[in-house]
Amino acid sequence: MTISGNTVDSPKQTLIFSYGTLKRGFANHTLMQDLISHNDAVFIGNYITDLHLPLVRGPHGVPFLLNLPGTGRHRVRGELYSVSDAGLQRLDVLEGITLGHYERLPITVYPEIRDAGNGGRRVAVRAEAYYAHRSFAEDMWRRNGQEGFESFNQEVAKGYVRRDLRPKDRSFREQITLFCSSD
Repeated sequence: MTISGNTVDSPKQTLIFSYGTLKRGFANHTLMQDLISHNDAVFIGNYITDLHLPLVRGPHGVPFLLNLPGTGRHRVRGELYSVSDAGLQRLDVLEGITLGHYERLPITVYPEIRDAGNGGRRVAVRAEAYYAHRSFAEDMWRRNGQEGFESFNQEVAKGYVRRDLRPKDRSFREQITLFCSSD
């Protein structure tokens, strides 16, 4: 499989950088597994962001990548997938694109392991990632004490509450607003 620009050699594929619960070993990876089993996604490898970006936890320990370049101390580690249009629609629903939870935007990432075929250089790849919606990103950053993580790992994920176990009396967007406004 050849990566070129923002797509993989087959038509109608989008490269998606996953940094949170869609990664292998985490709660929402079952969706990625389903997409893979139906040929709607392919795991490409472990990648890291080009820019230092904040990765924080929101309400219920949900991870959010903030589109605030240069404010984070880390390049964020994650996984790169090639996803079909049908798979992308399912990811957009999970990520609450139409509800203002996340927005899918461009990101530049590099493979974690240097490619010997390129003289040991890391080759930049343009992909897309689900960033926290811009309407609350700065408030989320402040609420997290302007401290983020390099990776959503098992230690960071300890506070994560699955969607089906969260309170149902408020929308997730309302929970985000409450989280950002609390001390």
